[in-house]
Amino acid sequence: MRLGLVGYGVGGRFFHAPFVEAAEGVELAGIVTRSPHRRDLAAQDWPGVPAYDSLTDLLASGVDAVTITTPPETRRALVLEAVAAGVHVVADKPFAPSAEAARELVRAAVDAGVVLDVFHNRRWDADLRTLAAVLASGRLGELWRVHSRFDLDQPHLLEPGPDGGLLRDLGSHLVDQLLWLLGPVESVTAHLDWVDLPEGRTDAGFVIDLLHSSGVRSFVESSKLNRLHQRELRAYGSAGSYRVHSTDVQAGAVLGGARPAGDLEGWGRDAPAHWGTLAIKAGEERVPSEQGRYHDFYTQFAAAVRGDAPEPVPAAEGVRTLAVLDAARASALEGRTVPIEPAT
Repeated sequence: MRLGLVGYGVGGRFFHAPFVEAAEGVELAGIVTRSPHRRDLAAQDWPGVPAYDSLTDLLASGVDAVTITTPPETRRALVLEAVAAGVHVVADKPFAPSAEAARELVRAAVDAGVVLDVFHNRRWDADLRTLAAVLASGRLGELWRVHSRFDLDQPHLLEPGPDGGLLRDLGSHLVDQLLWLLGPVESVTAHLDWVDLPEGRTDAGFVIDLLHSSGVRSFVESSKLNRLHQRELRAYGSAGSYRVHSTDVQAGAVLGGARPAGDLEGWGRDAPAHWGTLAIKAGEERVPSEQGRYHDFYTQFAAAVRGDAPEPVPAAEGVRTLAVLDAARASALEGRTVPIEPAT
């Protein structure tokens, strides 16, 4: 599958291109960026891969699929242009400002007969995959609740203004992880921390309480301005608990210049010092890290386009995540618990 990358900022350069390279059945066929500096970076990173000024030019070159990783406010028009051209699309998160806006993109893709998926790559995080394996083992007994905390000391990277904020940014990933892990949500109760910036009032932290249809509760929280850097997952069940303070191992590696294609077997595993602990009646034991594999998203996406596998993150699941984010914002602004309508 020949795939073009639209946008070569931090996301395109570090969180898409290296994982496209590592995926099976995918070729990086072109990069869209107008910035001379980013064109130079792309040429250094991917010699021989052509650069284009626009999505229109990339489509004219002949590609099977595109990834849209431009700023959020630009994505709708680009997704619609690619879909209208009959090209399959990966849209970065959040792929729309609201669930209702996202449904328009889903309808367009269905009408065009193309695959539209959302890049919720953090479903393939090492710590989340390890927690999923612990839950699947049944050793916690009846699962009661899961806590997910991700604090970042990155004030300079907070997307400002009413169309930005941490909830739509990292919140998209953290909520999607819990939906993937625990299933649909029936209600949402949330608190947002606000900061006044020149671009407008911006949410800079959140705490969200999710009641899942299974009866399990999950709690997700994050901050970006509080001078903390911590990733923690905890799970409580009738037979014990599991806890881990992990590292963002894949992000750290690619930002440090590593590529998964250079060591596919050794890629994406937390070091033993960061393994989680399972505590049950028999005692405590360390749980080795599962492998984090963001490139599996693209391998599965290519297989889905061929008709050989399910889509990795269908756009309808992206809509489900956005519906929870919409409810969280409403809950925080109105001071109430917001029910979630079942997906249709």
